[in-house]
Amino acid sequence: MQTVKGFKDLLPTEGLVWKEIEYHARYVFDNFGFKEILTPILEFTELFKRSIGEVTDVVEKEMFTFEDRNGDSLSLRPEGTAGVVRAYLEQGLFKSAPKSKLFYIGPMFRRERPQKGRLRQFNQIGAEAFGNNSALIDAEVIAIQSILYNRLGIDKVNLLINSLGCKVCRPMYKQKLVEFLSTLPTNSLCVECARRRDTNPMRVLDCKNEQCKTSTAASPKVFDCLCPDCSTHYKDLESFLKAFNVDFTLDKNIVRGLDYYTRTVFEFTSDALGAQRAISAGGRYDNLVEQLGGSSTPGVGFAAGVERLALLTTRPVKERAPYYFVVPVGRAALNLVLPIVGYLRGVGISVELGDEIRGLKGAMKQAGISRAEYTVIVGEEEVTSEMISLKDMRSGEQTKIPVTTAITELLKSFGR
Repeated sequence: MQTVKGFKDLLPTEGLVWKEIEYHARYVFDNFGFKEILTPILEFTELFKRSIGEVTDVVEKEMFTFEDRNGDSLSLRPEGTAGVVRAYLEQGLFKSAPKSKLFYIGPMFRRERPQKGRLRQFNQIGAEAFGNNSALIDAEVIAIQSILYNRLGIDKVNLLINSLGCKVCRPMYKQKLVEFLSTLPTNSLCVECARRRDTNPMRVLDCKNEQCKTSTAASPKVFDCLCPDCSTHYKDLESFLKAFNVDFTLDKNIVRGLDYYTRTVFEFTSDALGAQRAISAGGRYDNLVEQLGGSSTPGVGFAAGVERLALLTTRPVKERAPYYFVVPVGRAALNLVLPIVGYLRGVGISVELGDEIRGLKGAMKQAGISRAEYTVIVGEEEVTSEMISLKDMRSGEQTKIPVTTAITELLKSFGR
């Protein structure tokens, strides 16, 4: 038997890196006042059609979609924003906490070609901030990522930013773009982009096909068509990022692949990932909440790929070692020491219990491999005298402790 293509097992050694990433992510989110939200991995397909857009690659080609027994169309979530917006509305946060700052960590699913750092079941760390239309919250969301990558030891990261305008200035830009695309020979675009230029022209600019990139290099840029409000918003964003000491580059070619973005869009990239350079990406979506049935509510967010962060992180990660390694030689020794082990674990002290059938030599070897601070030895002699032997694994010093005071003495050696 083997795993399904595009899905993989996460072994304990890899899991240590993931735990480290998640720990630092939660730490940074907490510092910025973001609270964790958990949404289902399965949603009604209509949610993604209305949020992402029916004529996007994600909805048309990449979602895992099926009908349940009631005939409802369901999909595994391909991204996190839509579900968080749905929860923001359905659970009444728009009333009780309209300026919600939320983050999530979990699996997403897209049926696309597996490649380095990209799987069909992949994991994302993301954040969404609602109810604030200031460029300051855009800058904060970006700063979260910059600080996180620094904590993980990920260097040589590039931040690219752009503005996509709003519903005031984007229609004028789209008209210019359509006029430009109509001048291109049909064979200068890939099959998908030849279709998109009529249904969703901005998506043509997001195509990764080299021929399409070359053909659209001279296209008009949405940034050059911004209305006064969008221009001010972008200038504010630059000012705030500089105040946060976050380096950035304006890239007028960034348009993002999902339909709901407005104004600010951004990507963090790294050349260490090869062709698929993006580590994280996101932007502002001021119309999405209204699009999904709520009142007009500004929003901004991002998502980062955990698999890609794991490839890039240079922070040394070690498996947590137990504080005590207990060596019981024989069943009588095991019975004597189990109450002590149970108590220590119950008060939050890490204790690894050796195999009772091992000889003392094999058990001590196992204790050394565990990297424990102390080893508790209970052999025939200790059982007879109702004592335990405590060995400091760094100094090699060994002392005997009565079983009746063992818990008190072990707590002392732990520092309690």
